[in-house]
Amino acid sequence: MAAPEALRDASLRPMREADLDAVMRIEEQAYPFPWTRGIMRDCLHAGYAMWVQERAGEIVGYGVLSIAVGEAHVLNLCTAPGHEGEGLGRRMLQALLRVARGGGAQRVFLEVRPSNPRAIALYERSGFNEIGRRPRYYPAADHGREDAIVMAMELLGDDIAKMPPL
Repeated sequence: MAAPEALRDASLRPMREADLDAVMRIEEQAYPFPWTRGIMRDCLHAGYAMWVQERAGEIVGYGVLSIAVGEAHVLNLCTAPGHEGEGLGRRMLQALLRVARGGGAQRVFLEVRPSNPRAIALYERSGFNEIGRRPRYYPAADHGREDAIVMAMELLGDDIAKMPPL
C-alpha cells in the first residue's frame, strides 16, 4: 500500500484498556525486549498520552507520551511489523508532538537505540537533535547492554505550524 493511501485509511484515537491485547501483540513482535503488559497498563492508568492508529479496525501502531513541568518524553513509538515505511510512524510522532504542545510542553525528549537507524532518521527528519548518550541503557541480545542516544527538540509555536497535517 502506498504511503499516502495508508495514511488516508488509518485513523488515530486515544488508547483504551481494551486495546492492550492488540498493542502487546505488536510490542512483542516488534521488540526483542518488549514492555510488559503491566507497564503498558500502568502508563494508561497514570494518564499518559497513549494513542493508537487503526486501519480497518486493526491497530497498526501506537505511541506513549508523558508530559510534566513543561517537558514531554516520547516513551514508546511503534508501527506494527509489516507496516513500516507507510508513514504511520511519522504521523504518530506528529500527533504526539501536538499533544505535547497542547499539554504545555516546550521541549520533547526521547531515547533511541543506535542500532535503530530507521527510527533515528525519522526523529532527525522531524526536528530532533542528539543531545547525549545514556551508557548501557538498553538490554542487548548478547546479555550485554546498548547505549541510548538521547534526542530532544524544542516545541516552538511555529514548529507545530510547519508540520504537515495529520
